[in-house]
Amino acid sequence: MLTGSHKRVAPLRIVLKHWQSVSMFRYVIALLLLPTALWADPSFWKFEWPNTDFETTSLENWTEVLSGGPPKDGIPALDDPVMIPTGTAQGLTGREPVITVEIAGQTPRAYPIRYLTWHEIVNDTVGGVPIAVTFCPLCNSGITFDRRTEAGVLRFGVSGKLRNSDMIMFDRETESWWQQAVGTGIVGELTGVQLVSLPSWMESWDTFRSRNPDGLVMAEPDFRRNYGQNPYVQYDSSFRPFLFSGDLPPHDIPALARVVRVGDSAWPMTRLANESEITENGITLTWIEGQASALDSQNIGEGRDVGNVRVRDASGSDLAHDVMLAFAFHAFWPDGEWM
Repeated sequence: MLTGSHKRVAPLRIVLKHWQSVSMFRYVIALLLLPTALWADPSFWKFEWPNTDFETTSLENWTEVLSGGPPKDGIPALDDPVMIPTGTAQGLTGREPVITVEIAGQTPRAYPIRYLTWHEIVNDTVGGVPIAVTFCPLCNSGITFDRRTEAGVLRFGVSGKLRNSDMIMFDRETESWWQQAVGTGIVGELTGVQLVSLPSWMESWDTFRSRNPDGLVMAEPDFRRNYGQNPYVQYDSSFRPFLFSGDLPPHDIPALARVVRVGDSAWPMTRLANESEITENGITLTWIEGQASALDSQNIGEGRDVGNVRVRDASGSDLAHDVMLAFAFHAFWPDGEWM
């Protein structure tokens, strides 16, 4: 089912669930080797990262950084994807999630989670704006960044490292490390540089194409992957996140429950689903049914309904936000506001 060298080590319970798969056997071997794989020592990492400046970092404790299994580029990011008209797309099912990017004056684009699950980063350019569409499955974090910085336009890859179970990206220009959930450089020459988050959101394929019949969608990448399959079966129903030892969220909020993060505030998805629309802090959040969880069933499109969320300001413009798992919000915004 999975290609072991190109996907993160799955939780043991998931491994055993799919024991019949030969490739899952590789995950068991990887689990047995975790003490070696999880060394948090920059002197060891320099063999893999000879161009990274490990002397410059915002990290106070290197043990926060763990190996997720694959090496640098073991999960291959995508560059300049082929985009095709919405009406010509095949294989996508109606409820499966996509990340929608709508830049003023440009044709709306959809990036299916069925592809991002296996690649995690797509470097693209829309109307002259270089963007990185990112998805960390272990945090359900889907954020789109502007790749332009004071250091120039960057192109991102997947490091294979995790911090608080969240993907650490790297840029190919300086090989600095970046925390995906916050979009900030944490190791290397560009430590402290902040990427600009662009308005984008996760919604179902049906929702996107009904609103954008003349839109574009990313075509299936030319890789051998089980696109449409979820390597993290029932992950968002687990009690504790994978490779995470931090504090769990307050207020009895389950660690793997979804929250809508806007800045340093988070609205539990359960509350939003119950109310359908919330206006607070000068913004309006809306929820409608119809989007499958990408972290539930083996087939992404058959996952339980987690709904479609939009976040807009007082003028009705879309706002940058993230629908992430509660433990990740608490880890990266320990003093954040729980709504």
